[in-house]
Amino acid sequence: MAARTYRIGQIVPSSNTTMETEIPAMLRAREMTEPERFTFHSSRMRMKKVTKEELEAMDQASGRCALELVDARVDVLGYACLVAIMSMGKAYHCQAEARLHDITIAEGHPTPVVTSAGALVAGLKALKARKIAMVAPYLKPLTRLVIEYIEAEGIQVTDSISLEVADNVEVGRLDPWALTKIYRDLKLDGADVLVLSSCVQLPSLAAVPVVEKECGLPVVSAAVCTTYQMLQRLGLKTYVPDAGSLLSGT
Repeated sequence: MAARTYRIGQIVPSSNTTMETEIPAMLRAREMTEPERFTFHSSRMRMKKVTKEELEAMDQASGRCALELVDARVDVLGYACLVAIMSMGKAYHCQAEARLHDITIAEGHPTPVVTSAGALVAGLKALKARKIAMVAPYLKPLTRLVIEYIEAEGIQVTDSISLEVADNVEVGRLDPWALTKIYRDLKLDGADVLVLSSCVQLPSLAAVPVVEKECGLPVVSAAVCTTYQMLQRLGLKTYVPDAGSLLSGT
């Protein structure tokens, strides 16, 4: 009997280049040991600079993207911009997920919806994190918004680093291996989990298992958490090799 193929839909900022590389990389790696197969389909929202104004304008286009992807009969929808959700107010991921899910219902193909913002929160809660440290590519005011959003979910951010890169294309060009050194400037005392990349555009996948082994804490990224929740919504084993504790299948 042939393994089932799942269609992964992603709503992606026009300048994002990482979600369409890291999520497929994780699920392709999973195909080496698990029976399921995946195809990947995206729709894009215009956004070049990571500013609150551009993020709000971009979020308004997410409904159009959901319509386009539901036409492809995808099996799960992922909204791939964490800070766009978090900049809209506390717990906004719940509203965004419900709104996009309602669009899929109206189109006659109810589809589970994951936002990277909601997935990061869910992933941290799955690891029973009470205190975290995190790396963010954003300017400091946007990092502060992310911290406040996470803390409103009952998780304390004990320390953070802002790389202060405003150009979203440049964020996607940052070297993931640099994170193996950058994270060492964080105070990890008391932290339960390290968020190596709190942004789905900041490449980090290659560094996740390396840093996890070195620092002795569970290490996640927004992309790792999004993949975890996508697998959950599809009813599949939450296992990806070499992607950290959250995706260990346990």
